[in-house]
Amino acid sequence: MTAGMILGIIGAFILIIFLLGVKNSRDEGRRFRKKCADEYGSAPSSCIKRERDSLSGFYNANKKDFFIDDITWNDLMMDEVYDRINYCETSSGEEYLYYMLRCPEIENEDAFSNMEKSLGVLKGNADERILLKESLHKVGRMGRYSIWEYLKLLDNAKTGYTGLEMVILFLYVFSIVVMATLNFTMGFCLFTLLLCVNMMAYFKIKASIDPYLATFSYVLRLIRGAGELKGIKSEAFGDEIKKIAEYENNLKGFKRGSWILMSAGRATGSSNPFDVILDYVRMATHLDLVKYHSMLRKLKNEIESVYGLTTLIGYIDACVSIDYYRASLKDGYCIPEFSRDSDYVIAEGRHPLMDEPVANSFTAKRGFLITGSNASGKSTFLKMCAINSVFAQSIHTCLCKEYRAPLYRVYTSMALKDDLKLGDSYYMVEIKSLKRILDAAGFFDAPVLSFIDEVLRGTNTVERIAASSKILEYFAGNKGGMMCFAATHDGELSEILGELYDVHHFEGEMKEGDVLFDYLLKDGPATKRNAISLLRTIGYNESIVDEAEKMAARFEDKGIWNL
Repeated sequence: MTAGMILGIIGAFILIIFLLGVKNSRDEGRRFRKKCADEYGSAPSSCIKRERDSLSGFYNANKKDFFIDDITWNDLMMDEVYDRINYCETSSGEEYLYYMLRCPEIENEDAFSNMEKSLGVLKGNADERILLKESLHKVGRMGRYSIWEYLKLLDNAKTGYTGLEMVILFLYVFSIVVMATLNFTMGFCLFTLLLCVNMMAYFKIKASIDPYLATFSYVLRLIRGAGELKGIKSEAFGDEIKKIAEYENNLKGFKRGSWILMSAGRATGSSNPFDVILDYVRMATHLDLVKYHSMLRKLKNEIESVYGLTTLIGYIDACVSIDYYRASLKDGYCIPEFSRDSDYVIAEGRHPLMDEPVANSFTAKRGFLITGSNASGKSTFLKMCAINSVFAQSIHTCLCKEYRAPLYRVYTSMALKDDLKLGDSYYMVEIKSLKRILDAAGFFDAPVLSFIDEVLRGTNTVERIAASSKILEYFAGNKGGMMCFAATHDGELSEILGELYDVHHFEGEMKEGDVLFDYLLKDGPATKRNAISLLRTIGYNESIVDEAEKMAARFEDKGIWNL
């Protein structure tokens, strides 16, 4: 076989690999576009959920004076709610969407006007939606940690180098000259020694800069995504994309020659055989380490452009995600209305995590006191109201026919647990949770909207009723600064607080030995008790149930407990 034939075979093999790569890339693009089209109007496709620590970087760096605190976030199961909303393609988008939910708007009633214009365009323009999705998909996700956490690491990175790499490169040249002109064996031994020393030192040095390389990789993908976005004639995000183009231009110096340090596989998430060869060249010469210091200086000089780029790309990605979420709501949604003088109005409100939610409507001029038995729907109703209020002031999307209210600061005290780390009992956790709501009422112009499930359930009946009635009286007396919705099993509270709160209830009907709930909010206090009946429906001994019913009847008649 001649040399020409061998070279021809090698060339054909390389060409086949190249063509297969092009075909795979096109096929992947078609599959992604189809996924984007199919997902519009559906729930997010299943994917690996990111850890919450990796979502909070942008939120921690840009936290406002008011934010949804951890108690409220956990009470409302906002991690699960977030996963239902999240259609983002980038880590920047996921972090921005998380930030929006944690930092709802409490000051500017017109803050969402620009976002609504963008969402209006996206809703009617499938081509632009998919083009944006494709560009954002090329940026991709960061991994386990937030880009903002990685960017903070750059503060500790040293931007100079010792010059040892240049000395060794000179010695490489010297050894080759020795091999060629003086003594081949001596030159070859020197070359081999330098190669071994360089390769052993390489991994130690490379390990020390690896955290920064992950940052470089994502920044390069941001720049690549910016280049893709600026090529889109976007009606939805024209102003944002102009600014993105400016940031990308500022970062061209950082990107230039980055292939020396970052293989295409690392920068784009793919790999090929040429990268493997290039990696061996890097190990032998340390050229990438020299380039690293140069890129680090340029990145530090343009760090504000990186912040701006990840913020704007995150905002666009989050808006596209909101548009996809709106399209997936089979029962529709509404755009909230804000007014400082408005009552708190929800018409046919639904809970976002329920497949077949029962819609409830109300108009509240003052706080609600809600009574009713277990499993009747009190807690779900409170969560529905709270989540819709957070949605209204964050993603500007409410799961109801109408939402009208002032801008609120939302607090809850609902799904509390003992704190074993601090040694706090349930009651201590509960009174601390309520105290933070009491304290919040005295700050900011925006009123507090609070949701409390079973006030002071962690203590005895007498002290619970006395203390909870006074706490709720204080809330009701803070007119203009507080709106409180509280659920309770204590019917006595509806009598004590009936002049300060509108009293409502949820209840069920006993039918054929079972309790059936309609989950609809009704006026007035609860008139039926079903807690003991529920014991019978799940198979408790009849004697236990019968005797319990008799004891309850005796207490209601005589006010005395006895067996």
